[in-house]
Amino acid sequence: MTTTDQQKTETSAPPPRQSTVGRAWALLRNTWRGLTSMRTALVLLFLLALAAIPGALLPQRSLNEQKVAQYIANRPTLGPWMDRFELFDVFSSFWFTAVYALLFISLVGCILPRTFDHYRALRTPPVRAPRNLGRLPHHYAGRVTQSPNEVIDYARAQLRGWRLEVRPGSREGELALSAEKGYTRELGNLVFHLALVGLLIAIALGKLFGYEGNVIVLANNGPGFCTTSPAVFDSFKAGNVNDGTGMTPICVRVKNFKADYLPNGQAEMFTADISYQAGEDLSSNTWRDTRLQVNHPLRVAGDRIYLQGHGYAPTFTVTFPDGRTRTETIQWRPDDASTFLSSGVFRIDPPGDMYATDTERRKNQIAIEGLFAPTAMFQGTLLTSVFPEMNDPAVAVDIYRGDTGLDTGKPQSLFALDPEQIKQGRLTKEARVNLRPGESTTLPNGTEVTFDGAQEFVNLQVSHDPAQQWVLVSSLLMMAGLLVSLLIKRRRIWVRAYPAGDEGEAGTVDKRRTVVEMGGLARTDQAGWGGEFDRLCARLLDEQQDAGTTGE
Repeated sequence: MTTTDQQKTETSAPPPRQSTVGRAWALLRNTWRGLTSMRTALVLLFLLALAAIPGALLPQRSLNEQKVAQYIANRPTLGPWMDRFELFDVFSSFWFTAVYALLFISLVGCILPRTFDHYRALRTPPVRAPRNLGRLPHHYAGRVTQSPNEVIDYARAQLRGWRLEVRPGSREGELALSAEKGYTRELGNLVFHLALVGLLIAIALGKLFGYEGNVIVLANNGPGFCTTSPAVFDSFKAGNVNDGTGMTPICVRVKNFKADYLPNGQAEMFTADISYQAGEDLSSNTWRDTRLQVNHPLRVAGDRIYLQGHGYAPTFTVTFPDGRTRTETIQWRPDDASTFLSSGVFRIDPPGDMYATDTERRKNQIAIEGLFAPTAMFQGTLLTSVFPEMNDPAVAVDIYRGDTGLDTGKPQSLFALDPEQIKQGRLTKEARVNLRPGESTTLPNGTEVTFDGAQEFVNLQVSHDPAQQWVLVSSLLMMAGLLVSLLIKRRRIWVRAYPAGDEGEAGTVDKRRTVVEMGGLARTDQAGWGGEFDRLCARLLDEQQDAGTTGE
């Protein structure tokens, strides 16, 4: 084999293959670099905003489970598939959590290297002056009578607040001043991203350690409720590491409620006057008065109490054949938000000793199901509502007698009877009537049902978020960092001074014995930098120059 053939064989030899560990490490390294790039962070931020859209457009279980059930029932094919993809639990879904966590990791991976780079940049002296300042977008050249040392000293005195560095030049007696300003721009950028990470952490901590409960309270200055346990709420959602114990003790009772409406029935403002106790007021039994309005919650003991909604609770009195009565007031569900036409149901059990056996007693339970109109209008016997305020209330109800299911132990809907009990004949319709306040009807067995009127109820939400203050602080820091990064420009300026020749034009002696050159460069956006550079030139050299030229 010749030397040439040997060289060809060595040249064509395949490169050594990377080991499995090396390939795995390279894959992890490249994946990490891709995940922690700013481009990936922006894509994940966009995906997070996109993922939140279904949470705003679709009903969510955490807010209204009944609307979710109705939405799925109305779409028997599409609804279950949407439920499988957790579109009704968006903010607790696995895919939203995955985007949230990846965004957090990406931001941290982006910010930490940039923070170290910024720290090193602050400790690095300003860069040397370019050899030819005339090539910069903004430059100046002229002569002055002061010496190079005097020119540079004066420039340093005028550039207070700039990062400065003086170096000797290549010519004899030459001095060059490098000045930089605008490092706060990058600091503002870092503050913005750090505050965004802080915001994500604060929101996550609030979801972990907070809780949220909703309760319906009659606005009649009644007993109200106390946050002693989750059982007092109609719906309760605790954080992932919160079991509902250790809640802040607060007692609330609603004195009255007022809704202001425009002539077209549109709501203008909701107002509830309440009394509350918290802290030492509980032991001294001191009640404090305050007013709740929409987006104006009560903040007490680290909790917030919001006025979420309102509706009407009809009152019915049932007089049994032996003369004993049962009176109940139960909230009904507003089915029409514009007129507050509401629906609901009453289940009333006779007195325990009225019948010989429990079986006989269950057969004589009373159920009332129907509609309530705060401002009634009848079209024949059909009831509708024409205005949301309670001006002329009326009900249209079906009255049943039989087993209402109160003793079964099964959960029952507050707003509708179980249709299976009607189909099975366990409930028998005794009457269908329209009633105004004070009117009544008598059933065949002598039971009298009276509509007494209605009261207003409010839906209050008690929210505990231990990280809410940090959410506010992080949001303010984000705004401050964003403003700083947008308003401050990164710019550099160089001043070079060196001795001029002794002779000027036509062999005359030139008394302007120092040549001064200035150059300016904006590191990012150059908008507005030309005017600032001209002002700097005037401030630095107007008192020293006799003549000069400028150019851009």
